[in-house]
Amino acid sequence: MRALLLATLCLVLAACSSRAPLPAQMPQLQLPQQLHVQREQAGERQDWMLVVQAENGQLRWSLLDLLGIPQARQLFDGQHWQADGLLPPNPPARELFAALLFALTPSEQLAQLYPDAREQGQQRWLGERWQVSYRQPGAFDLKLAHGLRYLVDPLPSERLP
Repeated sequence: MRALLLATLCLVLAACSSRAPLPAQMPQLQLPQQLHVQREQAGERQDWMLVVQAENGQLRWSLLDLLGIPQARQLFDGQHWQADGLLPPNPPARELFAALLFALTPSEQLAQLYPDAREQGQQRWLGERWQVSYRQPGAFDLKLAHGLRYLVDPLPSERLP
């Protein structure tokens, strides 16, 4: 019985330590946003579309494949992530969403919302976990631990002038 309790405690502590960093409060973002996200790892590429929108004081993150099939959906209330819909848990997507939230946070809010972040020129870092290199406004490269790299570009707006 003690071994089971100890194993459960270790799992809970491991889960807590691997949680993605969150901002001190909800950043003020230009929403909605539609992004093309290209994942690169070990020479393989995968393309997705990400939609970020404000809804009832929360941010809804919807990751879709190029056929429009949902891959992950999460709601962020400023303090917690929670699954949205019937999709199974997707920890890598939650890490991606948290890293993108960091990357999308305006520079003038960065120090207040992410006190451990560093920013210099067109780059910003959050420890060894995330590195962002901006190519142009709204377009950036995002490097995560474990060799993951994402190229992020805004999708053209469907709004008419």
